[in-house]
Amino acid sequence: PAPRARPGQGSQVPSPSTSSARRTMLALGATALRRAASSAIAPVGGATARLLHRSPSPSSPAAASSAPSSAGAAAAEDASVLASMPALGVVRHDWTTAQVEALYRRPLLDLVFDAASVHRAHHDPRQVQQCTLLSIKTGGCPETCNYCAQSSSWKETTELKAERLMAMDDVLNAARRAKEAGSTRFCMGTAWRGPSQVGKGQFQRVLDMTSKVRDMGMEVCATLGMLDGAQAKALREAGLTAYNHNLDTSPEFYPKVTSSRNYEDRLNTIAAVRDAGISVCCGGILGLGEAESDRASLLRVLANLPEHPESVPINALVPVKGTPLEGLTPPGGLEMVRAIAVARLVMPRTVVRLSAGRIAMDRATQAMCFLAGANSVFTGDTLLTTPNNEKSEDDALMAELGLVGRPAFEPYLSGAASSDGSEWGVAAVAAASGGGGRGGGGGDARAPRVSASIAEGAKRVAEARERTRASLARH
Repeated sequence: PAPRARPGQGSQVPSPSTSSARRTMLALGATALRRAASSAIAPVGGATARLLHRSPSPSSPAAASSAPSSAGAAAAEDASVLASMPALGVVRHDWTTAQVEALYRRPLLDLVFDAASVHRAHHDPRQVQQCTLLSIKTGGCPETCNYCAQSSSWKETTELKAERLMAMDDVLNAARRAKEAGSTRFCMGTAWRGPSQVGKGQFQRVLDMTSKVRDMGMEVCATLGMLDGAQAKALREAGLTAYNHNLDTSPEFYPKVTSSRNYEDRLNTIAAVRDAGISVCCGGILGLGEAESDRASLLRVLANLPEHPESVPINALVPVKGTPLEGLTPPGGLEMVRAIAVARLVMPRTVVRLSAGRIAMDRATQAMCFLAGANSVFTGDTLLTTPNNEKSEDDALMAELGLVGRPAFEPYLSGAASSDGSEWGVAAVAAASGGGGRGGGGGDARAPRVSASIAEGAKRVAEARERTRASLARH
């Protein structure tokens, strides 16, 4: 049957090519997962696109009469764009604006179906990484991000007081608690413009924290603001797994988010991190006042980076009292599902992290996010300065959905050698020959920084691949 029209948009009759594509989707859906062991899966998506959100107002007869034809033309154009695309599931870096926007406008259930198929082609669908984010230096940030309570520009209205950098013991105790609670990645955030703002002493303390958390057998991520090449290399030498530096939104909308830096600053830091051999964690925030086209533009930028980010956090705005964006309405749960599904399609091998704003989602919406391709979450009571889901709720949800945690240092399909699993094989060999541990020798310069638990990395790589193959066969 023809899709039900939105008010004022008239009806839409599928063209013969649309009906053929939908039959193709149904036929291929049953076999797509069995073919997923290859590097790309068959195109499983129908070419039908949902009607555009921004249709002419039906208030006038002229607008009402033009709505069916304009909506039909837009849908036909989207169908043509989608039909000309390479197979879904292929890792690409040449996405066009028209292609990503056409994906974004697809019927939600069709979009989720294809995203779920691509997800299972590249990932174990039951595995969800649990990460913990700790603000090790809160408040007093000189940046002017309109959504952030930590900016010193809004300190009078947010009433958030600037704090000193946390002590080493406090950070390590927090990391231990996170590990005991099931987290395998520990992320440290500072309210800095960048290490250059605070000097070498405080940056060295963060480097020391990084090494000590790494030696606990946890992956380590940091978000410290803008970096130069030397600072990125120092973090790599300290053992950093990944560096988070979100683009937040599209290049076009970014000037409305902050005035203290530009988009190029963000991209330069990402390049420095990548050049240092650190995996990139980079995503965005929904609900800043942007249009749907801005969300598509953000994902296009991420998907066209020289290397896809190892992980892409998809955040929902959590309005904070006293910030310029306190009056905005956060995005709905299905908006998050749509963004996650498109992220999965344009970056098939990337870990997609369901991040801030999850506390407002019910269990069914979170489950749909996992189905659409999310395979990582933040755990813990707070995310920097905003509330997060309680551990007991997350444990119950994981159990109900049959999800399992991701062990530390399993190989990532995207990202640098710091998290793709390759160096853990080297570490295992070094440890087996007596080179493991901080004080030992070994054939690789990285081995002394790797704890005994990480020496099992080579075995984990093989086990992870076998689990993925078995999971694909079951599904």
